[in-house]
Amino acid sequence: MEFNDYIRILRKRWWIIAVAVVVTAASGLVFSELQYPEYTSTAEVIVNPARPDFGLAQSAKIFLRPYMTVADSYTWAQRVIDELQLPMTPEGLHANTNFAAEDDRMVISIQVKDYDGDQANDIARTWANLLVQWRDSENTELRKEDRVEAILRDEPRYGQSWPPSGRIMLASGVVFGLVIAGVVVFFLEWLEAGVIRTPQDVERELDLTVVGAIPSNR
Repeated sequence: MEFNDYIRILRKRWWIIAVAVVVTAASGLVFSELQYPEYTSTAEVIVNPARPDFGLAQSAKIFLRPYMTVADSYTWAQRVIDELQLPMTPEGLHANTNFAAEDDRMVISIQVKDYDGDQANDIARTWANLLVQWRDSENTELRKEDRVEAILRDEPRYGQSWPPSGRIMLASGVVFGLVIAGVVVFFLEWLEAGVIRTPQDVERELDLTVVGAIPSNR
């Protein structure tokens, strides 16, 4: 297709593009407003060897994931529920909690999703403190120079994780509308391909120059 063909299509089908973009963009904004906000709180626990020894550091790195596995359990979820008096089951709480071990930073990350941001902070903090307390109890059986401490890095802070911001939903709606409009316009042009209605159609389809036309009697 030549550039003039694109201009012709835009002039002819612009309203389809406009309607599709407006409808999808408005739908995205309405969807965003109707969603109940969900928050995610993150607590990071630093795993810190007692001395700057390569062997101890490597051991701590190797055991980082087992430490995480100990915390990532229904038993600990029930302990968090009991401590905070939460109206939920261990399975429900566990499903909304994610753990990650980052051996490059020697950190165990605990992410909690909840519809209440402050409650998400409380859960993440309590779970992290349980990990700290567990390491403290394990260290009592070790010599001081062989201990591996767990330290809560910062107080957890929540941020809204769902739905996306209105600007993101608006931009997504515009892009989606353009895609839909493109498909519709392509389909309509495909249906009309080969149909000759105007002198321009004759020139385009037959590659001939129109020098005259018989007026319609209508």
